[in-house]
Amino acid sequence: MTQTEKQLSEKESLDLIATMINKAKDSYHNTGISAIMWGSLITICALVKLSEIHFNYRLPFDIYLLTILAVIPQIFISIKEKKSRRVKSYDDAYMDYIWLAFGVCIFLMIFIVNTVFAELGPVMTDYKVLAQGRTAWIDFKFSEYVAPLFLLLYGIPTFITGAACRFKPMLWGGLLCWASCILALFTTIKIDLLLTAISAIFAWLIPGIIMEVDYRKAKKELAEANV
Repeated sequence: MTQTEKQLSEKESLDLIATMINKAKDSYHNTGISAIMWGSLITICALVKLSEIHFNYRLPFDIYLLTILAVIPQIFISIKEKKSRRVKSYDDAYMDYIWLAFGVCIFLMIFIVNTVFAELGPVMTDYKVLAQGRTAWIDFKFSEYVAPLFLLLYGIPTFITGAACRFKPMLWGGLLCWASCILALFTTIKIDLLLTAISAIFAWLIPGIIMEVDYRKAKKELAEANV
């Protein structure tokens, strides 16, 4: 081996090591805690609501209110991850704003749905009294169309994140949310809630677990590289 080839080989080795270290650093802050939390929370909420309907009982509070309370730990998780973040790229900033917008939209959607229920409830009660028994009777239930609206929202940031980060589990999870959105238009509320739980598992919970495993692996590689 000539001196030039030897120097080139050493340079390539150093470049390879530097690339591995930078890759580990880039992955160091990409934890899956938030995705695991939201995936678990939405799944539990959907299954509890399904249980309430199927077994005909009611909790003293709306289980979906937990999604609003979850914003508090989400803030702490975001602050902690930003502190541990070694480098913040433009992509990171875009992702932060996308998910922030998603959180705002979820809050607004819950507010809108509850307002519609409050306004539509008395009207539908009077309608049922007046129209029941007639041939033109239509048993319209707004609750049957709530799940598709939320599934539509769930798919947006999930698909964008999966596509932008080339993370296929989230990419396919976003597509699953949209497919479930279409199916939920033609199914009963029990099936809607089941589709919501399945979508949350495959769009957030499983990808979050994968992200957390990759994060711990990258953290270990970074620690070994710095020794």
